[in-house]
Amino acid sequence: MRKYFPFLDWIRGYDRSQFSGDVSAGLIVGVMLIPQGMAYAMLAGMPPIYGLYASTVPLIVYALMGTSRQLAVGPVAMVALLISSGVGALATAGSEEFIALAILLALMVGIIQLSMGIFRLGFLVNFLSHPVIAGFTSAAAIIIGFSQIKHLLGLDIPRGKVHDIFMNVIHKLDQINLPTALIGLGSVALLIIAKKINRKLPGPLIVVVAGLVSVYFGGLQDHGVSIIRDIPGGLPALNVPTINASDLVALFPIALTISFVGFMESIAVAKAIQAKHKDYEVIPNQELIGLGLANILGSFFKAFPVTGGFSRTAVNDQAGAKTGMASIISAILIIITLLFFTSYFYYLPNAVLGAIIIVAVIGLIDIKEGIHLWKHDKRDFAVFMVTAIATLTLGIEEGILV
Repeated sequence: MRKYFPFLDWIRGYDRSQFSGDVSAGLIVGVMLIPQGMAYAMLAGMPPIYGLYASTVPLIVYALMGTSRQLAVGPVAMVALLISSGVGALATAGSEEFIALAILLALMVGIIQLSMGIFRLGFLVNFLSHPVIAGFTSAAAIIIGFSQIKHLLGLDIPRGKVHDIFMNVIHKLDQINLPTALIGLGSVALLIIAKKINRKLPGPLIVVVAGLVSVYFGGLQDHGVSIIRDIPGGLPALNVPTINASDLVALFPIALTISFVGFMESIAVAKAIQAKHKDYEVIPNQELIGLGLANILGSFFKAFPVTGGFSRTAVNDQAGAKTGMASIISAILIIITLLFFTSYFYYLPNAVLGAIIIVAVIGLIDIKEGIHLWKHDKRDFAVFMVTAIATLTLGIEEGILV
């Protein structure tokens, strides 16, 4: 029974000392996840509220069905970028069609991951070498960062490759909205300072509050500062994703990509954290089942694809998480926010969400790995660079293909 329901391993013998650590970690990660979820929804091309929807049911399902006790599942930057790239080729970002396709994508990703877990195919990710993953991740992080410059500086810049965005910024330097730039760059500075002082500090919440206060009392929305405005309250209703054959065919390549990339990001951080604790085992195939079910059931409650994230998992562990109860507490905090507090985000500047995304992905640029490969294995360094350059110049999906 425990093999199929991993939560039975930690719920038996659960004691008060574990609960105090789980409550502390769950609340800290939940506070981080509110602004991060909205930011990653924006990166994915979705209205911010969908980031909160993706931070409820999937967290609870993974906590019960996954084998890592500290992994913090939810919206992450890499998967959000893949959603934006893949679904953006089929529909206009933010449109009803786009939202429907992103939710269907979660269902497809979940079915693929669940199937891989059931048929014990977790070993397949071993065929993707570390230099390839490091090169792709580093390039994707740069693409994500550049995609947020328009929000950070208040510029009207169309989507495009990194070099196109860079040239657009150069040509439009005289059009930078000063209040937006001050909020955006100030938020970046605050987030970096908070992280250096103490990783447990809820930096994203600090910049959200600072941004809300500055816009509300300064009337900055009347001076060109773009804000979130209305966010619907309440929990997402149970809804079966709309399915048709043409959409399934069109989304299959990106669903397969997210299934692999999401699982690799998740299993990498889960194993790294488990190595510190050594009191439980991370089982790759059961992780696929846990993530798969989290995405499948999440899609019925308007969630887009999710996976385990690096930064939140590190904070979850450092804050004292002992079991999956921490993730359940985080989800409960998001549910309370959806029920009672969404109206308070009306004046939240888009620049703050852009800053949260940029600071989150800086750590994904693996310069140390590039230097290490250059010193010790020139062939692997070549693989690293070819993957990174192809992804930067051609695009996310093309980079994966190369």
